[in-house]
Amino acid sequence: MQYAFGKTVSMSQDKAIERVTQELAKEGFGVLTEIDVAATLKKKLGVEVPAYRILGACNPQFAHRALQAEPQIGALLPCNVVVRTDASGKTLVEIMDPRAVLQLVGRPEIAEIAGEVRKRLERVLAAV
Repeated sequence: MQYAFGKTVSMSQDKAIERVTQELAKEGFGVLTEIDVAATLKKKLGVEVPAYRILGACNPQFAHRALQAEPQIGALLPCNVVVRTDASGKTLVEIMDPRAVLQLVGRPEIAEIAGEVRKRLERVLAAV
């Protein structure tokens, strides 16, 4: 099963994060968390890995609807957006597919929300 979708972009990781954040905002998402995986692995394990950041994006309206329908769904939120550098130095933007993740719940109203969120995230990716 495909659980994420994304693309390679022709910009630095920092520029890609800035652009992704701007485009998320246009679609009603805010970035609640930012995890610098590379820095964490360096600090905790002493290993060097290519740049890798996870942005935890949330659209409050959709989150509220989902939580009303299924209170435990918070375990599957927020929508994660990964901005990373691969071994060849290219920057990739990859977004969690909410339909794949939220189908774990098995409720039609959640599937509807996931479809709406996916459309917005597709527009974000297209604009980056």
